[in-house]
Amino acid sequence: MNHDRSEVLQGTLDLMVLKTLDVLGPLHGYGLARRLEQISEDLLRLNEGTIYTALMRLQQQGWISTEWGESENNRKAKYYSITRAGKKQLGRETESWQRTAGVIDRVLKLQSEE
Repeated sequence: MNHDRSEVLQGTLDLMVLKTLDVLGPLHGYGLARRLEQISEDLLRLNEGTIYTALMRLQQQGWISTEWGESENNRKAKYYSITRAGKKQLGRETESWQRTAGVIDRVLKLQSEE
């Protein structure tokens, strides 16, 4: 298995952020990034710029909301939560991803006619 860390496509990151917030509830940006890296078994690399750009984009779309709170180490932190519109988008994105993954899987299974 290749243990190189990889970059994430924008739409894929949005889907992963929405799903993680849907399942785990409100998280601050740093915690969200570390959790996604942990779930990926450290195959993903999510730097601060990547995760916060995605969070801003999702917030502008109305798919996540923010609220200030206190982090585990008693620091002020912005927590992100999925909205009702975000849950609907998560459903659409999940269906789209599953269709795309199915097509890619079929292509990868093609056999040479030699």
